[in-house]
Amino acid sequence: MSPFDITHPGALNRDAIAGLIDGDPALVAGYIDLGLQLQPNGFDLTLRSVANFHGETAPGSIGVADADRKLPNTVEELFDGDGWVLLTPGPYLITFNEIVNIPRHLMALARPRSSLLRAGVAIHTAVWDGGYSGRSQALLTVHHPAGFRLERNARVAQLVFFPLAAPDPEGYTGRYRNENL
Repeated sequence: MSPFDITHPGALNRDAIAGLIDGDPALVAGYIDLGLQLQPNGFDLTLRSVANFHGETAPGSIGVADADRKLPNTVEELFDGDGWVLLTPGPYLITFNEIVNIPRHLMALARPRSSLLRAGVAIHTAVWDGGYSGRSQALLTVHHPAGFRLERNARVAQLVFFPLAAPDPEGYTGRYRNENL
């Protein structure tokens, strides 16, 4: 049975994901530790960088036309000499280490690792469309009043892959294709 057999819908398992990581292009590249990151039903994404919105005075915007999309500026957080950063409560833009190459017959969703939720931290993501390639970003929000410490390369989210009923003929062609490469 093909790992994309829609007569058995659901998330791809470890073996199907591993097979696609061995493909060309690799489903996921630039990972830190394949044995640690490959999960029974997904792949753990790790932290490359953190940026904050603190002090930003210009709001972001999204209009009907792509030209009306404006992203607010961010300021990179610096990791200390041991590779840690202390985040105060608020929103942060995080960038993952991994480069993801979603084939046109798959899509993916990411969820935060449960330890983050138990520490008062959330990760918000969008859909990874079939045809997307890039080093993705997500919104990390620290809700805990005392803040949160985060280490560079920590596993923070799990990407879960789903087969589509049929491959999309074009795939993702939006502005974030090949982002952060």
